[in-house]
Amino acid sequence: MIAILTSDDRLDIQALLARYAWALDTGDDQAFVDCFAKDGELVWDVFDEPGVWQGQEALRRFITYFRGRPESAGRQHHVSNLVIEATTTGVQAKAYVLVALRDGAGPHRLNVMGYYEDLLQREDGHWRIARRCIRDWSGPVLSRIAGQDGERVPRPRPAALDGLWATR
Repeated sequence: MIAILTSDDRLDIQALLARYAWALDTGDDQAFVDCFAKDGELVWDVFDEPGVWQGQEALRRFITYFRGRPESAGRQHHVSNLVIEATTTGVQAKAYVLVALRDGAGPHRLNVMGYYEDLLQREDGHWRIARRCIRDWSGPVLSRIAGQDGERVPRPRPAALDGLWATR
């Protein structure tokens, strides 16, 4: 049986996804971890080797890595075009994500163009992310577009992220 989402559920889920971006971009590690279920999982599936951080301690290491990098100051995650669907096991959501980086006095740079695929669940009376998968705006999502074969083409992971992968 598919769950029924109320308007309040939808607003709470939108607020959750906004809190995730604000927490990540302002280095608020506790608020970031609180966005996830206790055994929540973050999967970054863009590079040749996907990164997976599961559980509160791994998620804390993820945000601590970014908070410790000077180039994180001025980073903003822009999440839009949110689609929320109830399923028999909870809620699925997907949204566009753009990550902008402040570059001195500008012009600023668009650093990421991708999307989130989320599985959400209620835990302790609140919506939480059970699993977030970060994907590139390419491959299967574009399979119906002319000239696209729908194959996932992983990118090489930038050396700047080697330290992050070591936190998994």
